[in-house]
Amino acid sequence: MIWSPLMSGRCMSSNTMLYALYRMGYHGRATTHGFRGVASTILNESNLFNRDWIERQLAHVERNEVRRAYNAAEWMPDRRRMMQWRTDRITAMALEDDKIVPLSRAS
Repeated sequence: MIWSPLMSGRCMSSNTMLYALYRMGYHGRATTHGFRGVASTILNESNLFNRDWIERQLAHVERNEVRRAYNAAEWMPDRRRMMQWRTDRITAMALEDDKIVPLSRAS
């Protein structure tokens, strides 16, 4: 879920990000779910984070029914640290080759 800056207390529509990709010219070439897959891969390959944190961040449900019934952990401090690491990595990669592209509202 991503909270909407325009609608106080409400989440963005599931299509908001997808339509943003379309407007940027990525129709048929990228999906929001693809970004989730990339995030999962990078976080898992880093070997810095517990896989439970990664799966929880992606809102995946525990497959093991017994574990799901007894483990209600959210790991919020760890997930925040993990997401900050990811943000810092993406920012560093973008700054490395001056690849930051400002996004503007469609007219």
